[in-house]
Amino acid sequence: MAGSGSGGTGRVAGGKSRFDDIYDRPDPRAYFTRLAPLEYEIPHQAQPVFRQVAAERAALDDGHSRRPAVLDVCCSYGINAALLNHDVTLAEMYERYTSPDCQKMSTAELAARDKEFYAERRRPDALPVFGLDVAGLAVHYALEVGLLDAAFTDDLEQGSPSPRLRRALAEVGLITLTGGGSYITARTLTALLDGARRPVWVSAFVLRTVSYHPIVQALAAHGLSTTVDVARTYPQRLFTDEREQEYAIVAVRALGGDPTGREENGRFHSLHYESRPDTR
Repeated sequence: MAGSGSGGTGRVAGGKSRFDDIYDRPDPRAYFTRLAPLEYEIPHQAQPVFRQVAAERAALDDGHSRRPAVLDVCCSYGINAALLNHDVTLAEMYERYTSPDCQKMSTAELAARDKEFYAERRRPDALPVFGLDVAGLAVHYALEVGLLDAAFTDDLEQGSPSPRLRRALAEVGLITLTGGGSYITARTLTALLDGARRPVWVSAFVLRTVSYHPIVQALAAHGLSTTVDVARTYPQRLFTDEREQEYAIVAVRALGGDPTGREENGRFHSLHYESRPDTR
């Protein structure tokens, strides 16, 4: 589940690159340094969407006095939480974590600076954000610097939610995902929705190389209706090499998509799936 689906040093089946070596470091510097040349941008693309969806979900009267929490699945170092709840851009985060001054710091020094940095930029409409990722070091860092209100490392592809996660799920009203559709299946979403106690919306950005249909079916079984505009795509990152690009082109075509002007131009692209309770 680790890593938000951005790729890396090996290959998954079919040819997509992985960056497993940067997903679970004590701090996010290697993550940003490695992904900067590939222009990894899906968190930036998702930022305005998640802010809008989170605001709409928070405005929904579901009979609970406390604001619903956001659960970011495959949360990594809390990047989506940073962009949702703080006046910061992904470009600023790249600049921050790849700067020479930042590279000189110890992890403890960086964490102390980050805690101040994000606290100063906290938005007045900030919502509670929980993070779920098997990368323990990454979620610990996000929790330590104040990006996450709670963090969990449960691997729901292999087992059931822990008692602590089950308690937290009672507060969740929105689940977000950027790219993790390459690594998780309907098992994870089913486990999360089984533990829900409030109406849950799901807002997910999924690579066009991956079929989201099994998850859509699982969401439907929990009363959620999913919409997607297949004409609107969101760039994710540059390909690492020609082999990865060929893999993506073949995968997109196999799922009925057209790579012209998108994957054929050198980047992975995602679709945005929005799932909400069916009111029909």
